[in-house]
Amino acid sequence: MRSIALTRTLVSVTAVVGMAAGGLAGASASFATSQPTAKPAVSAQHVSILAVNNLGLTTTQAKHWQCELRMYHFDPGTIDGQLGTNSWKAAQKLFNEGLYYVDKPLVVDGIVGTETIKALQSYLNSEGWGLTVDGVAGSETRAAFASHSSVDFCSL
Repeated sequence: MRSIALTRTLVSVTAVVGMAAGGLAGASASFATSQPTAKPAVSAQHVSILAVNNLGLTTTQAKHWQCELRMYHFDPGTIDGQLGTNSWKAAQKLFNEGLYYVDKPLVVDGIVGTETIKALQSYLNSEGWGLTVDGVAGSETRAAFASHSSVDFCSL
């Protein structure tokens, strides 16, 4: 009698362990232990909302700007009329080399922030635009940039 009880106990324990193991093996992701929430690499105030920031330029004008950057040996990536990270990194390198930055050399990160706008304004002023160098891409800055980028550097 005792061996039958022992056998039943072993069979029951084995069945319970088997079901538990099978249940865990088939558990969906919703039952898995949750991972800690990832923290952003940078704060939101330092991230450009748009991956592409043409600052009001048309696609054609943006292509002209990309060709100008390439003409000065700063690689904007694909000439596609979309001023993304690579185009702005190229522009930041141009601004740094030409000393168009205002207070200190720009961080070459492809983000169009206040310092990059100030450098763009200084760059445009070197061509006689007379912009206030305030880091705000207002209507005057955008108009000057659009006018500057109307020159087709792609055909040169």
